[in-house]
Amino acid sequence: MDLHQQQQQQQHNALTGADNLPVGPSLQLANESQVVRKAGRQAISTFLDSHNCFSVLRNSGKVVVFDTLIPIQLAFYALVEHDMQAAPLWDPTQCRFVGLLKVTDFIDILRHFKRTNGDVGSLATRSIANMIQDPSIAEAVNLSFGFPSADSSTSLKQACKLLLAHSSSSSNTNSNNNTSNNEATNPNAADAIDGVVNEDTTKTNQSSNNSSNGNGDGITSKTRLDFLPIVMPEDMRVLACITYTNILEHLVTHFRETRRLFDDSIYDLKIGTYHEHLVKVGPDESLARALELMHEHELSALPVVDLATDRLIGVYSRSDITFLTRATDAEDAVSNLDLLLSDVLEQQRTDVTTPDAMHSCSTAHTLQSIFEYFAQLRFNRLFVLDESERLVGVVSARDLVEYFMID
Repeated sequence: MDLHQQQQQQQHNALTGADNLPVGPSLQLANESQVVRKAGRQAISTFLDSHNCFSVLRNSGKVVVFDTLIPIQLAFYALVEHDMQAAPLWDPTQCRFVGLLKVTDFIDILRHFKRTNGDVGSLATRSIANMIQDPSIAEAVNLSFGFPSADSSTSLKQACKLLLAHSSSSSNTNSNNNTSNNEATNPNAADAIDGVVNEDTTKTNQSSNNSSNGNGDGITSKTRLDFLPIVMPEDMRVLACITYTNILEHLVTHFRETRRLFDDSIYDLKIGTYHEHLVKVGPDESLARALELMHEHELSALPVVDLATDRLIGVYSRSDITFLTRATDAEDAVSNLDLLLSDVLEQQRTDVTTPDAMHSCSTAHTLQSIFEYFAQLRFNRLFVLDESERLVGVVSARDLVEYFMID
């Protein structure tokens, strides 16, 4: 470089502030790390964009659909009998699907009756439609209104955005905390409560405007969507209800990438919920209080810890219905809400293959190792422990999906 070129370079550096930028191997490594992280997220995002919802469905399966005129208690026992967590609701008067009924909805209804000293015996005769139309129950229980669903040809990325748009919190965080470092979900990328999402942005915008709740996002403020019905657009036939876990299962099974793109730890990537943002309980807390906390913070599970040491004892999931299935009737089920969590944990299934079984990892585990772990165990969440086995965080299937939602 001659003298004139050196002077020009110095002038350019002075104008841009380049002379003040840090230099050296550390900056180069930091830049390379950011590039690799972005490449990894982009690779997954592209994969999800190139696969549709139909590709997630199993070769064989079953879908349970409830008529809204049947008693809600009968519907719950049908869910238990068929080992299902949720079922679409069909309104015979309107001849269309109007919502989803989840096992957790019935639990919240029992909590409501316990709190208000209501007639629990009426659940044996009151229809699903009657419960949905009761404003006191609808407000207290947050029953799902409308039928959020996805076209079978919708991309998995769009389906993920729809799930995320209707979920204001992850596996263990309150609505004021967001530890994810990815970009905000575009509200136009997912339909609102009353539509079916597809690749037609015009239809998406239209349905979002039609169900706005005054917050400008078209999303009911206390609605959490963990199950997404997949429908055939020709006849609105429901093929299945998919979850974050189903999407991740498809991802780890079919995604092929030779480059090592995921060598950063989940802690460094800020995937999950950590430290003071965690919601946890001790073993002497009542089941009713644990369910109240999960309802208040919109959590799918609560870690149970030794409050003196912060060591993980167990996990109570909202989908755990042991206390219900062992009850002789609805009144007995309400009485079981007074059980201590220590007693409830003793009655839990010990089958480690269930998605809600307790699994843990360390803060040093890389995203790559978490993927491999998920491929083996198909978990709903991992509890992050430090070197002293103390609970410091929770990483859910939802957190993993959300991390890759970039455009």
